[in-house]
Amino acid sequence: MTAIPPDIAERAETLREALHRANYRYYVLDDPEISDAEYDRMLRELMDLEASHPDLKTPDSPTARVGAPPLDKFGTAAHSVPMLSLDNGFSDGEIMDFHGRVQRLLETDEPIFYTAEPKMDGVAVELVYEAGRLVMATTRGDGVTGEVVTENVRTVRSAPLVLLTDSPPELLEVRGEIFMAHERFKELNRRRTEKGEPPFANPRNAAAGSLRQLDSKITAKRPLEIFCYGAGLMRGLSPETQGKLLADLKALGFRINPLARSGLDIEGVLEFYRTLLEERSGLDYEIDGLVIKVDRRDFQERLGAKSRSPRWAIAYKFAALQETTRIRSIEVQVGRTGALTPVARLAPVSVGGVTVSSATLHNEDEVRRKDVREGDAVLVQRAGDVIPEVVKSIPSQRDGSEKVFEMPKDCPVCGSKVERAPEEAATRCINAECPAQVKGRIRHFASKAAFDIDGLGEKLVNQLVEKGLVSSFADLFELGQSDFEALERMGSKSSANLVSAINDRRKISLERFLYALGIRHVGENVAILLATRFGGLDAVMDAPAEEIEAVEGIGPEIARSIRQFFDKEENRRVVRRLMEGGVMIEPRDQADETKEGAEALAGKTFVLTGTLSGMTRNEAKAHIQSRGGRVTGSVSGNTDYVVAGESAGSKLDKARKLGVRVLAEDEFLQMIEEA
Repeated sequence: MTAIPPDIAERAETLREALHRANYRYYVLDDPEISDAEYDRMLRELMDLEASHPDLKTPDSPTARVGAPPLDKFGTAAHSVPMLSLDNGFSDGEIMDFHGRVQRLLETDEPIFYTAEPKMDGVAVELVYEAGRLVMATTRGDGVTGEVVTENVRTVRSAPLVLLTDSPPELLEVRGEIFMAHERFKELNRRRTEKGEPPFANPRNAAAGSLRQLDSKITAKRPLEIFCYGAGLMRGLSPETQGKLLADLKALGFRINPLARSGLDIEGVLEFYRTLLEERSGLDYEIDGLVIKVDRRDFQERLGAKSRSPRWAIAYKFAALQETTRIRSIEVQVGRTGALTPVARLAPVSVGGVTVSSATLHNEDEVRRKDVREGDAVLVQRAGDVIPEVVKSIPSQRDGSEKVFEMPKDCPVCGSKVERAPEEAATRCINAECPAQVKGRIRHFASKAAFDIDGLGEKLVNQLVEKGLVSSFADLFELGQSDFEALERMGSKSSANLVSAINDRRKISLERFLYALGIRHVGENVAILLATRFGGLDAVMDAPAEEIEAVEGIGPEIARSIRQFFDKEENRRVVRRLMEGGVMIEPRDQADETKEGAEALAGKTFVLTGTLSGMTRNEAKAHIQSRGGRVTGSVSGNTDYVVAGESAGSKLDKARKLGVRVLAEDEFLQMIEEA
């Protein structure tokens, strides 16, 4: 063993402690003290020191998060205390029945309180710490034995490698849920698609697949996170309640779901369930219910467990977002970009309380991959406001009458030939004047996030295109009252209102204008990035692809798409016609690339609730992020501002209870403008 100079050893230890502390403040306290760039610099310095002096390397070094040499296979290990499943309840009545059973079994007059937290839709794991250091991590497996995934879990930054205490428990087995946040999941799939790799079906599959990589260097590149919720064996830690256990775990460096609540009576539990159901769509991760646990741990021990589930806990599940039905037919729709999308027409089925009669099949490759046929029994799902989709077919229920899907050779709307580029999954109609494309572009142009023309809905747009009154965006601003009066169900008053609504939208922000043009891959967020960076329409239209790609958050594919759009004379001609028709883009100062502009809201955490009248939540989020701020899905003591729109819900109430500053929409807009 080569002697390590004392100053080098001391520096390495200082860096390790600083990096562990930085992870704790970032993931557990949600209150970072250093920038991502500073974290990366310290990690690189430590990696260099360990490379020069291999004897410095320790199993709990933060450098372990970059991955270890690949394994041939996973080992297995038994759980000291079985990781049992939970019984499920699906109504208030079933939860009250659970509460009644707890009361009867405990035979006590003392009040019974509960700890409740969101039921994560991820991958359950157990982390084993000896003398404060992570020595093993396993999956739940069958509840008795799990796979050893220690090296993979070491790469998860929110999983502590060492406990933040000078007196760690002798042994601590912590249970948690590995998951992937929505936005990071989307970004991962975007990168995979750009590389020609198949996208993951959903965040849970992505998390599970990432955790089971034999090469932990691959896992290290996946945006995995963890929330911890319980414990197995504990030697040196003896909390009296479930709530105290969560507090103790947080103090030791574990990330606890900030929505978890303790000390609830059963009525409080049911109220929390309804609040969580309301806030579910605003969370950046998947949940499928509420986990309810008797708070006192001595009560838990007295209640014990059945063969597969504890008697002291239950999951109050949300309505199912997946159901089985049958495909009656497969139709092909044509979108505004010419993409042909196969759509399954279903036997109506209730999914999560909503009747679903159609579901997207995405593209031809997806139909082939899932082997979906007309007449198939299929599993369909919906999540939040996402369009329902077919998850998979059920071949075992086929009777031979099913038909294999074939993508048409000609556009089903205009009859033009269709093409599929070698690098794309979509088949497209090549006729830019295809009525389906024109209708789609006009609807997009008039949508709320774009020009927001009130009253210009789908049926009206269809009539305008079919009667030849509109063939491009610019035509809208040349329509008069008589044009609308000639349409079905349009009287003089409604026609006058629509003309007025169009005229009222002649002044628009640059980001809304760019989004309205319908450039492929340019959504609301990318439009804001472009407007922030270039400041004016001409600058965007004339920017080289390399300069566009240099904007953080915009990749080469998006840059090419923007450049190709503005390189077409017909698109520039439409833009000129819009300007000549009286459309005015509100002036915007060119983005200052110094830290003053880019980090005006640095270190500030925002939560958005309710409906904003002047922008979508995505636009508001992009405004905040482009100025250095962060947006989270839940209110905590670390939240700086809650932006409250109309119909703000429980997040507003929580902000007031915690004393978090609440911004009305006009105050928020003023802050953004000043920033």
